[in-house]
Amino acid sequence: MRVRAGIVGGAGYTGGEMLRLLINHPSVDIAFVNSKSNAGNLISDVHTDLFGDTDLRFTGELSSDIDVLFLCVGHGDAKKFLAANPVAEGIKIIDLSQDFRLKAAAGEDWVYGLPEMNRERIKNANYIANPGCFATCIQLGLLPLAAKGLLKGEVHVNATTGSTGAGQSLSATSHFSWRNNNLSIYKAFEHQHLNEIGESLIQMNPDFDGVLNFIPQRGDFPRGILASMYVESDLTAEEAQALYEAYYAAHPFTHVSKKNIDLKQVVNTNKALVHVEKHGNKLFVISIIDNLLKGASGQAVQNMNLIFGLEERQGLALKAAGF
Repeated sequence: MRVRAGIVGGAGYTGGEMLRLLINHPSVDIAFVNSKSNAGNLISDVHTDLFGDTDLRFTGELSSDIDVLFLCVGHGDAKKFLAANPVAEGIKIIDLSQDFRLKAAAGEDWVYGLPEMNRERIKNANYIANPGCFATCIQLGLLPLAAKGLLKGEVHVNATTGSTGAGQSLSATSHFSWRNNNLSIYKAFEHQHLNEIGESLIQMNPDFDGVLNFIPQRGDFPRGILASMYVESDLTAEEAQALYEAYYAAHPFTHVSKKNIDLKQVVNTNKALVHVEKHGNKLFVISIIDNLLKGASGQAVQNMNLIFGLEERQGLALKAAGF
């Protein structure tokens, strides 16, 4: 089948990655790319990495002649857009903002779009709330434990993200001269992704009442997230490895490595890698993703594939830049 896609907010980082993926997707036709600030401009003039790949232009108009609408807009803007522009019945919506991730805000209409947790619900969904990048990476490190009810006590997480995680708008902490050769902590213990992580863990592990201690860091690299976490556990190293391998066996993008892992293995891909170790009574887990792909646009395309019955990896067979 052919899927006609519309993109709103196509000028930012997630919009650019969405375009890169959909332009090369064998089952997708891009109907329009909406950007009021760039209406009429060539897409390749804004996303210069797409020069030679497309002659599409941004438009300030919208069309209802689509099968799926991707909202690549800022947090808070998706709700505003949908309130001002009602979407015709039958059009699937995949929102990359945080507006519909929490149950209190989303109600029953929106499905949390983490395939490793909600694959079957995603297949039958009309509206998908794409998970946050930190939330995706951290959850992939914890879901196998939660699924078996093995999360107990406190969970300790330290995670570092690349500069693209802050979006395209300039701020004091996004300038190259500040970010380069630098490392900083922000939103310690109170990052906004904690709420969606907590809801997912309780969905999988209803008895979990522990605290998630999360220390986010800004890295001096453009893209990728590395999360390290530890919990108290009675599992042996062999039992933990087997548990994680069994949980992710049916998930084509998440792989459990017996060797230590590094960001270059996943940057520019929709893959997630997970590594587990046992140290005394602590289970230590490392998980890595590309924040713009598995943490945003790639996962959105993965969700689209599931909704329309396409092969899950279609349009996402990307190779990491290992050197």
